[in-house]
Amino acid sequence: MSSESAGSDTQAGHPGEPHAQEGLGNRLNWLRAGVLGANDGIVSVAGIVMGVAGATTERGPILIAGVAGLVAGALSMAAGEYVSVSTQRDAELSLLDQERQELEEMPEEEYDELAGLLEGKGLSPELAREVATELTEHDAFSAHAEIELGIDPDDITNPWQAALASMLAFTVGALLPTLTILLPVHHRLWVTVVAVVAALACTGWISARLGYADPRRAVLRNVAGGFFAMLVTFLVGSALGGAGVV
Repeated sequence: MSSESAGSDTQAGHPGEPHAQEGLGNRLNWLRAGVLGANDGIVSVAGIVMGVAGATTERGPILIAGVAGLVAGALSMAAGEYVSVSTQRDAELSLLDQERQELEEMPEEEYDELAGLLEGKGLSPELAREVATELTEHDAFSAHAEIELGIDPDDITNPWQAALASMLAFTVGALLPTLTILLPVHHRLWVTVVAVVAALACTGWISARLGYADPRRAVLRNVAGGFFAMLVTFLVGSALGGAGVV
């Protein structure tokens, strides 16, 4: 293998590492939003349909409640994610504009600041200024954005992408308890519980893998929280149904 090829392989990183691909921030952004959306859809709508099923065995009210929860939750998730990511994007763009202006108005001060930041990361003063010089000559704006602000100018978060991912994922997740609770089987409540627990285990595992965390703890937390939500809403629905409210 030539030294040039070895250098390229080294720069590319190992497969599976966070820096292994370009645009990873945006991909992780919509993946995170998608997993969280699916998880919320499963838990929220499972709680709703289990609560209604605890009060009545008629499929009509259960279906209406499930669909209403699905639509409201999907739109709420999309709106919330859009507002959140838009705020983050606006802040990033504002910081980048400010940094661009500072580079135009006081390039020497910005160069000294970049060298100081590199020195703070452990480089010797001489090497820090040498690296700062090379980075400035190559792309001063990108260097300052990434080292000083921690922002990749080519990988700004996309609010529409996150909102769409959340809405679709919530819908997919919410469909599971909505459909299983309407199955024409005697033990449909238990079928729903099992299906929801299995789905929550999957989303917990995926979210842990995306965050490079221990999947076992994430799965346990996810399943425990979802099961508790279904149990509480079912008991509340049963109490209201027994009291003649429904």
